[in-house]
Amino acid sequence: MSRFLLVVPPLTGHVAPLRAVAAELGERGHDVAWCGPEPITSELTRAGRVFAAGDALEFAVERRPEGLRGFAALKFLWEQYLVPLADAMVPGVEKAVDAFRPDVVIVDQQAFAGTLVASRRSLPWVTSASTSTELGDPLGGMPKIAAWIDGLQDGLRMRNKVSCGDLRFSPDLVLAFTTEALAGPRANGGAVRFVGPALAPAPPVGFPWHLLDGRPLVLVTLGTANAALGRRFLSECVDALAGLPDVQGLVVDPSGGLLSDEVLLAKRIPQAEVVRKAAAVICHGGHNTVSESLASGLPLLIAPIRDDQSMLAQQVEAAGAGVRLRFDRVKAPDIRDAITEVLTVPGYAAAAGRVRTSFAAAGGVLAAADHLESLPLATKGP
Repeated sequence: MSRFLLVVPPLTGHVAPLRAVAAELGERGHDVAWCGPEPITSELTRAGRVFAAGDALEFAVERRPEGLRGFAALKFLWEQYLVPLADAMVPGVEKAVDAFRPDVVIVDQQAFAGTLVASRRSLPWVTSASTSTELGDPLGGMPKIAAWIDGLQDGLRMRNKVSCGDLRFSPDLVLAFTTEALAGPRANGGAVRFVGPALAPAPPVGFPWHLLDGRPLVLVTLGTANAALGRRFLSECVDALAGLPDVQGLVVDPSGGLLSDEVLLAKRIPQAEVVRKAAAVICHGGHNTVSESLASGLPLLIAPIRDDQSMLAQQVEAAGAGVRLRFDRVKAPDIRDAITEVLTVPGYAAAAGRVRTSFAAAGGVLAAADHLESLPLATKGP
């Protein structure tokens, strides 16, 4: 039996794939514990053993200013979120390592504190790349921005007296929860292992299944964190779907403020189950939603808002599995045309099917656990 400590930020999309991996490791007899800002980490992991590392309220997604785009969004992400999060989490991760005595530390790609502490303690550490954004070297053509990020990492390394390399990439193992069919060839070394999505079961949510009438179902979801920001976009989607009599629309509206007689509206849905009954999905490009959709072979319409979503939209388009929409500007007629295109042009479904096949072949949760079990473990002290 080995002991795995999973260090995560308080972000749903980053915890979800590791939750499935943690469950598999537990089934195989390993001891697993989590470490992250509380109380969110306990809520997201639904695990019994969680070590606190920072206050989640200081790093809530809702505190981020709306409307940030481009470099302004990247600058805020690094200067106001990732670096302060690392500094805040380090003491808690240190205590977790002392108490749990892990053999291996599994570190989400945005939880740098795990890398810093593991490196200082000479513990094996693994990167969990919940999204494929960094794998393709997105800043390769922007050397000044790349150097700026290197400088921020240098500051973290100096403050913590470690000399490890890029905090985002373990030299031993990077678990990439995607495949090359979607992300493209890797650009960051031979330690990357593409395992495909690790989709964890979601808590049960009631849904009026009897209202599905047999027409091709188009699901629209922006996730709960984008409810207020996405009101205009969701309203345009309702208008677009109302004008397509041969399609049934379902729009997830967490605020409950939209009204329609032609389109189904819901505050919450059992997303994985609904996706399996859908014909296409409109979303913001969150990695979990994209993965769930492509795992079912569904074409996508992606309206990226921020962070890694633009890169994911680009990857879906490059794979031929969907189209990109302008979140801030798209209108109902444009959305209607895009829905018609992805549902009637066979190439989109065929491309989504190819990605689905690659996901299945990658092995998912079982492959991730196999890779972790193959690591040489740390030598424990007395």
